[in-house]
Amino acid sequence: MYFINGSQRLLPASVPGTSNSIKRILLVRTDRLGDVILTLPLLPHLRKCFPDAYVALLLRRYTGAIAEGNPYVDELLWYDDEQHLLPFRAMLQTIRKKRFDAVIVVYPTTRLAWLIFRAGIPFRIGTGYRYYSILFNRKVWEHRKDAKRHEVEYNLMLLKELNCKVEGKPEFFIDIPSHVESRVKSLLESSSKKVIDPMVIIHPGTGGSAREWPAADFGRLAGRFLANGVQVYITGARGEEQKVQEVLSATGGKAIPFVGRVDLKELAALIRSASLFVSNSTGPLHLAVAVGTPVVGLYPQHTAMSAKRWGPYSGRNRVLVPKKPVDCTDCLRKKDELCSCMASISVEEVYDAACSLLYESKEHANGAITHG
Repeated sequence: MYFINGSQRLLPASVPGTSNSIKRILLVRTDRLGDVILTLPLLPHLRKCFPDAYVALLLRRYTGAIAEGNPYVDELLWYDDEQHLLPFRAMLQTIRKKRFDAVIVVYPTTRLAWLIFRAGIPFRIGTGYRYYSILFNRKVWEHRKDAKRHEVEYNLMLLKELNCKVEGKPEFFIDIPSHVESRVKSLLESSSKKVIDPMVIIHPGTGGSAREWPAADFGRLAGRFLANGVQVYITGARGEEQKVQEVLSATGGKAIPFVGRVDLKELAALIRSASLFVSNSTGPLHLAVAVGTPVVGLYPQHTAMSAKRWGPYSGRNRVLVPKKPVDCTDCLRKKDELCSCMASISVEEVYDAACSLLYESKEHANGAITHG
């Protein structure tokens, strides 16, 4: 059977599992850093399933560096100009010219659904649970808010609509060029008289994506590390300077802040050079997982923000969650106030989890850190 799409091209109504039917594929993920990182595992499967296909990614510019240099991607398309979304008509013209055969909309919005429908892309894959899902002709019926799977697994499930088999461990490929590594090495050397090993990065913010462990507790945690000979670096996104300063002040200025000093590629290199990364649920935590750095993650017990969906997906990690009722709404109603549930996680719990990860590493098996 055949159908006629918006661009009046005839194509088979079902997708054979061969590269002959799909020649040009668009993958759409236009939200935040962590979301894009958790979408990267789709790319090697697409390439394996369609080895000769032209694969493009539609992203926001601030996340674009994560995909630059990815061997599974042929082109990056931009959804914004760093300040504003690109005009709908201009986006429509760009996507129409690319003549994609299939699109996977991992992050669905009304605007994106209408955009890819108007572009006349024959195979439009997206969720079946939104009012605009009528604009997708290959629907996946899963409610992500229930957190029955990890975000990576939800994303990979979309591939079944292209008959792509998902086998093996997910691959998070992030290219870090040698010149970026060299710049970060120079920054580390210039920021301290001596680069100490082990080195721990603390990232106290979330960009508003989840409930947060208090910055004051991150400060006390940093103090524990420093007292036991561990060098501490503090990272944060633009707008999180106050949180970083609170952590820094708690250490008497002994920790080293890295806010506004590195771009996204350099942040990846910085995190890769660390022995451990400690943070709330946030994009840089997933970046740490992707580059192979052990992580300690602090997560709320709220289902939609839970570690089951948003936790570190692989690698060595520890996850701490408040021992409070699931889906407690007190903190959700008081977004600008301290979350008492997250604050119930003690500094000692986090420090012990960090120590256990550091001891697992062969390079720290000589007991470089103590529980003093």
